[in-house]
Order: sequence, then C-alpha cells, then structure tokens
Amino acid sequence: MIDPDRLREVLEEARERLDEAAARGGRGPGAVELVLAGKYVPAEDTEALIAAGVRTVGENRLQDLQARRAIAGDRLTFDFIGHLQRRKVRDVLPAVRLVHSLDSLRLAAEIDARSEGPARVLVEVNVAEEPSKGGIVPPRIRAFVHDVSAETDIVIGGLMAMPPQHTDAERSRPYFAAVRDLAEGLAAEWRGRHDFRDLSMGTSQDHLVAAEEGATMVRVGRGLLERVRPTTQGLS
Repeated sequence: MIDPDRLREVLEEARERLDEAAARGGRGPGAVELVLAGKYVPAEDTEALIAAGVRTVGENRLQDLQARRAIAGDRLTFDFIGHLQRRKVRDVLPAVRLVHSLDSLRLAAEIDARSEGPARVLVEVNVAEEPSKGGIVPPRIRAFVHDVSAETDIVIGGLMAMPPQHTDAERSRPYFAAVRDLAEGLAAEWRGRHDFRDLSMGTSQDHLVAAEEGATMVRVGRGLLERVRPTTQGLS
C-alpha cells in the first residue's frame, strides 16, 4: 500500500524540482504539469493518491481507466497516454481530458466522430524513428497535420514523444529539443486552427531534462513510487 503522507512529500519535492528545471529553461513556476503514470499504481491505491494530492493520472489501458475512475469520480483528472485502439475510443473519450497518443488518420476520424465538439488531442511523435514504437515520424508530421485538418475538426493541442530509453538523461535532450522546435514551427503554420501549446515528454529517467527543454507535461510513475515503496520490483 502507498503511504499518502510520504507520497505527498515526494510529490512536493518533484514539483519543486520541475519548477527549478523549468526556470533553467526560462519559464516560471507551474509551467510543467506532473501526470502520474497510473500503470504503476493498482486501483486499490486510488484513495491514497487522492489523499496525497495527486491531480492528474495518465492511464495506458481502458480497463485501468475505468477501474480507477469508478473509485475517484471527478476527484482526479484523467489523461489517456497509451496506444488507443479505435474500438475503444467511444469509452475512453468521455472519461479523459486529453488523449496524448494520436498516431493515425483512422484514429483521428474515430475520435472526431465520437466527440461532442472539436476534440483536443496530442499527436504522438516517433522522434527517433524507432521501428518498435508507434507514432508519426518527424518527416511525416506536417503531412499528417494537414490530413487531420482537412478531414476532421480535431484540434491538435501539441505533441507527445518518448526518446530511446537510456540511463543517461542527457542523451534525451536533443530529442526533446527537436520536438519543441517541431511544435513551434507547426504552431506558427497552423495558428488559428491548432494551438500546439502542450508538449508531453519526459518520464522518470529524463523528466527534468524534458522540463528544461520545454515540456508542459511529464509522465512520471516509477521514479516516484520507488521512493514510496522501495521494495517494489519490476518497474520500468
């Protein structure tokens, strides 16, 4: 079980460090939101999350989202951060604030069809063009945004990316910078149609570097919970 008092302390420290990292990048306090990755926390610990002051949980799977939301109701904000199958859009969309992982035109069409009014989503970027990962590779992003814009009413609110996993956080920096630059260019091109104001990038091993390079959201779970539950094994 999670100790909510200890988790509250860890969250406060994490947010302070995020503010410091954002300041190094020229931004003010609160510029980076901490999204707790729910895959590391069983549903039965949901009340502890709420008691500790967790605000936003990012879920990877529909069943986990439904289980936690049944407990939390509107006391937590939910994002969907995993791969979203088209057949699950109908159930996911009403339950979340934001989908971080738009990765195909067919998914965009399904989200558009199921949403009440223009849905705001993030496009998943396969920033290192890794064959094992989903997302749109950088050379295809502009064409993808054009197609989404032509065929749906979706509002693209930004980009989500995960660089190759590495123990040295500095190796993620050029990827984060590239995503930031890509978003800035797209924002200028699509002003009035899409806003591109959010960058969801950075996980436990590299979230502070991501904050320095412009992230507005970091998805952190393992790094926090290892401090709350030191005996937890197998987290990645």
